[in-house]
Amino acid sequence: MKKGFSLEWFIARRYLSSRKGARFLSLITLIAIGGVTVGVMALVVVTAVMSGLQNELRNKYLGTNPHIWLTTYGEGMRLDAWQGTLARVLEVDGVVSAAPFVETAVALRLPNAYAEAGLMRGIDPDAKGEAITEIVTRIRNGEFSFGPTASGYPPLVLGDGLAEKFQAYAGTVIDVISLQGTEVNSLGILQPPMRRFEVVGSFHTGMYDYDNRYMYTTLSAAQDLARLGDAVTGLEIRTPDPNRAEPIARDIEAHLGGFPYRGIDWMSLNKSLFQALELEKLAMAVILLLIVVVAAFNIISTLVMVVADKTREIGILKSMGLTARQVQRIFMIQGVVIGFVGAAIGASGGLILAWVLNRYQLIKIPGEVYFIPYLPVEVDPLELTVVLLASLLISFLATIYPARKAARLFPVEAIRHE
Repeated sequence: MKKGFSLEWFIARRYLSSRKGARFLSLITLIAIGGVTVGVMALVVVTAVMSGLQNELRNKYLGTNPHIWLTTYGEGMRLDAWQGTLARVLEVDGVVSAAPFVETAVALRLPNAYAEAGLMRGIDPDAKGEAITEIVTRIRNGEFSFGPTASGYPPLVLGDGLAEKFQAYAGTVIDVISLQGTEVNSLGILQPPMRRFEVVGSFHTGMYDYDNRYMYTTLSAAQDLARLGDAVTGLEIRTPDPNRAEPIARDIEAHLGGFPYRGIDWMSLNKSLFQALELEKLAMAVILLLIVVVAAFNIISTLVMVVADKTREIGILKSMGLTARQVQRIFMIQGVVIGFVGAAIGASGGLILAWVLNRYQLIKIPGEVYFIPYLPVEVDPLELTVVLLASLLISFLATIYPARKAARLFPVEAIRHE
């Protein structure tokens, strides 16, 4: 450290201490530091909570859904001759893997029991290439068997919430009624297709809606239930980077010649949700940043009080050759130290609190509203850096007025000050 700065730092440190010369910071300095600490801690925790919620929803969604859905326009919601379309989709740059799927609204029913609505998805776990979703990965790893069942009925994997409602464990035979492919019999009565399935297991995603509504079976069983014949609902597509799904979806449409093909990326499907979360995160950050601004006023008042208390000493220092710029730096150093210490303590406390909240899942939320049962917390290093830099900048700006006021004191008038 340069000699000039060593002197300024020495004087600033003395001014930060109590008037009795104790090593502890004075009460007003502690209050100023406390204000910055509370503001930074609140910012760190809130941004971590919002980031955790966004990332958790994103990861949960992508664990059960592809990056891109390829379907067709029209009332039929079916893709005929999908094998040729699949081969052409795999030619597009950015497509890692693709597989057919069938999705249909169904009702589950046990004999002499109530019925429950749900969504059935038929998949082909043996499709070539990388697994599209986490469910397919678990099937390939042998967690669920999609092979022949003991009863001879097609296999069915239920969300654990749905399985619990029916007390449907492995080996349970259950009736599944499809709302697609309903026909009118000779008596003019609607007759939906119904098949029996054997439950071979249950899955847990942590998303309330999926665990209580979704079920998986083989592609052929779903085609039969929905009366699609050889057609499918569409294709599931995986990309190397989920964030690049939208332009790849447009490339797929262009490669297939446009209409009637429609590529829907996961971000477009959930655009309103993630935009709302991002807006809420920004609004909360701006509101909580006001706490740091309030703390900056504490810094201003602290330094103004120090200037008033040390006026004679400032006059003596200036008469001994200390320049106005050096005096200004003394008080700027004080403000920056207050901001730095407060930001450091606040960031440390915020990180500890964020870890505790996430480790013990202390913030419970209604899963039927937010899809997940608790509020996850995840600290983003970039956001943490922005919070710290913003806090330090506000603390520095708060020093300008009192520092200039001190620098403008005339030595003679300052020495005569009572």
